[in-house]
Amino acid sequence: MAIRFYDLAGAEEARRFSPYCWRTHLSLKHKGLDFATIPWRFTDKDAIAFSGQGLVPVLVDGDRTVHDSWSIAEYLEERYPQAPSLFGSPQGRHFARFAKHWTETALLAPLMRILAKDIVERLHPKDREYFRTSREKRFGTTLEAFSSERDQAREQFRQALLPMRRLMGEQPFLSGSAPALADYIVFGAFQWARGTSSYPLLAEGDPVAAWRERMLDLYGGYARAFPAG
Repeated sequence: MAIRFYDLAGAEEARRFSPYCWRTHLSLKHKGLDFATIPWRFTDKDAIAFSGQGLVPVLVDGDRTVHDSWSIAEYLEERYPQAPSLFGSPQGRHFARFAKHWTETALLAPLMRILAKDIVERLHPKDREYFRTSREKRFGTTLEAFSSERDQAREQFRQALLPMRRLMGEQPFLSGSAPALADYIVFGAFQWARGTSSYPLLAEGDPVAAWRERMLDLYGGYARAFPAG
């Protein structure tokens, strides 16, 4: 039986944009595993209640249920050691963990300010009120006000990418000559933006943009095939 993977979807089932779920998408492709995605929305809490929590990604592999993108990656690495490694080495595992913390602290915060107003427009109608109410409570203001200075947030995002920009001038992927989990973690942030907004993130000629194109081309253009904008 193929692995089942519960994945956040927008108004259309094909619109998949969670930065955390994208880590799992590409981890599964990296391992060469067969899997079926199950579209999930924010208000579908009952559909994943069996996992003991209310967030995606959730992966079901036979009698095993795993949630949280990092836990899923570690599970796949342990369960399928004969498949290509997501880490490559113990040092690669540590680098991927660094990429996780860097992405979640330096990249996702300015991206939320850039994307928040657009995200609600891409959601299934049944999710829009939940998203707006929960996020406006979190931000202490309306989505429109929160995103009103997104040009400044974009500048913050671009500045945060400086170490990566320099590295991309020296090698094709964060992980070296080939992609691994560290790349998938960072790329998830870009797929979040790509799947929810047409607002341009990167300047023309940015080496990070060239890396993003290489990531979109992986696995027969797998990520590129999903709806954008």
